[in-house]
Amino acid sequence: MSGLTKKIDFFLLFSVLGLIAMGLVALYSSSHTVMAQGSGTNYFVKQLFWTFLGLTIVAVVYFIPPRWIYQFSYFFYGFSIFLLVLVIFFGRIGYGAARWLRIGPFLLQPSELAKLATILALARYISREDCDLNQLKPFLLAALFPFVPFLLIARQPDLGTAMVFAALTLPMFYWAGLKGVNLTLIIIPFIMIFASFNFYAFLIIMLILLFFMIYSRRSRLLIIFVLLLNIVVGLTTPALWNHLKPYQRNRIIVFLDPESDPKGSGYQIIQSKVAIGSGGLTGKGFMQGSQTQLRFLPEQHTDFIYAVIGEEFGFRGVILGIVLFTIFFVRGIQIAASVKNKYNGIVAIGIVTVLLFQAVINMGMTIGLFPVTGLPLPFLSYGGSAMLTNLLMVGILLNFYRNKYEY
Repeated sequence: MSGLTKKIDFFLLFSVLGLIAMGLVALYSSSHTVMAQGSGTNYFVKQLFWTFLGLTIVAVVYFIPPRWIYQFSYFFYGFSIFLLVLVIFFGRIGYGAARWLRIGPFLLQPSELAKLATILALARYISREDCDLNQLKPFLLAALFPFVPFLLIARQPDLGTAMVFAALTLPMFYWAGLKGVNLTLIIIPFIMIFASFNFYAFLIIMLILLFFMIYSRRSRLLIIFVLLLNIVVGLTTPALWNHLKPYQRNRIIVFLDPESDPKGSGYQIIQSKVAIGSGGLTGKGFMQGSQTQLRFLPEQHTDFIYAVIGEEFGFRGVILGIVLFTIFFVRGIQIAASVKNKYNGIVAIGIVTVLLFQAVINMGMTIGLFPVTGLPLPFLSYGGSAMLTNLLMVGILLNFYRNKYEY
């Protein structure tokens, strides 16, 4: 047994268990009123079921040979794309989007599975010895892996989840050997999205980009391609803004000024900030939060679960969550750096990136730093598909730690 325990990353495991416990406590509190009335959904009991099922998956994945994960990656990716296509035709609509498939008594959200499937398949491709991401053709082929699910999920429409696929790509590319200069050229178009609404800002960034490419001695063909790409981004961004769904534009506008629509789109952010602010240092106490118990706080079992913690457990509860997430992310990066197998390291970075991105965006939106995107808080927010997928990721990280000396 002692030999087995030496192969378990207890820091990572206990940080996850701590986050799950926080989520269950917050879910019990947020569901307490509904449970007492005997109406509505008992999210706490359902989340307990998904948690125990997910922890069972962790135990199973921990012991499987790592090569199985590698060999299964393309099939898993193809299956996830198939499910995303099924959503287009048979998806169950909720919150204005078709995101779920009904399988018997359960609802499956394929976009959650697609996150992990894309990480595994992309890592398999870019870990090949003949894949040089600093060459245009391998780079474009690799970019197709996240681009396909990005399009399918954005079509649902679920732009928040779709952005996860954009976020996971560059860290994985960099870990696989993409040079810093080329990484900069890739980031520029994202900056251009914001600059495109101001002609002078757009012009200045284009000039800086041109001098940067000449200074770094890029080829003429690449200079032309990059300049044309950024021009296209600059010209199409305003048009794409006009084609966003009204609620998507409202989320961004309200993010900049929540008070512009306090009873409409700004209501969620305002109530969340009130809940967290009223918690103070020590909080109002378990099941004593007025915003939570009186149901003023919207979507408190999913998007705004962290606001429940802030109101009832105060600044100390919020900091505890940040500490646990930090431990998890640091250990995940250390696992990626310590494994001998290149594929395993890239997968680990992809997992850390996805969960870090979701955690930062979710916690940031509860205090108004980011627009409301609908991204759940990993391990805390209610959701069967998300919990199972996240714990499957944890199982893979623990598996790689156990086999970190294998090539």
